[in-house]
Amino acid sequence: MRTLIYVPVIHMSADLGSIAKAVNKRGIAGFGEEFWKKHRDTVSGFWDTITDYFSSIKVTERKIYQDGMVADKEVGEKIIEEGIKSGSKNYELLSRLLKRGVILVKTEDFNLVKEERDRIVKITQAKTTVGKLAGFIRYKLAKNRLLKKRDSFIAKRIDETLNQGETGILFIGAYHNIKTRLLKDIQIIEVKDTDKVREYQRLLLFHARNKSRFEELGKYLISPINLTV
Repeated sequence: MRTLIYVPVIHMSADLGSIAKAVNKRGIAGFGEEFWKKHRDTVSGFWDTITDYFSSIKVTERKIYQDGMVADKEVGEKIIEEGIKSGSKNYELLSRLLKRGVILVKTEDFNLVKEERDRIVKITQAKTTVGKLAGFIRYKLAKNRLLKKRDSFIAKRIDETLNQGETGILFIGAYHNIKTRLLKDIQIIEVKDTDKVREYQRLLLFHARNKSRFEELGKYLISPINLTV
């Protein structure tokens, strides 16, 4: 039996690299500064909760997988360092775990990650509304195809590198669909309910019409994790 601690995540703006400022700007413009700050505080609180949980469990020699991680060893550690400089709590946690003895594993295919990132960058860099709309449409048409390819690659990497009797830790965006692609001999332990994390993100656009449920999900995201692994 193999075990995978599954962490469905919401990425902070700092995780988005060069497009972070554009995302924040659009968030404030679309939702208002007060609401956008509240959302960012919720995401930050979510990562505090995840960090507290991993501080309480044994992680030595466990293998760690991270969406967007296209390298391991020295190059992977450099990627983590750059993420920390940008203010990413995700990468801060990875750094802490590495110091405690986890093993970083290359999780993603560079070309697939780059293709998706390039499409998003084109949207944010478009100078006109028509240009942004055209870029968005092209991205939407390619998104599902790219996501499926990325998910298949990630699942394959886990299967190839997680040996019998070992425990891995996967940090993965909630909209990814990895669980159904993993072999049956891998026991999945969810740190947070993927469906609830995904629902919070989906309702973000419609929070005014679903205020009660949205606030309930926000409280769930930052609630303490009581899970023994």
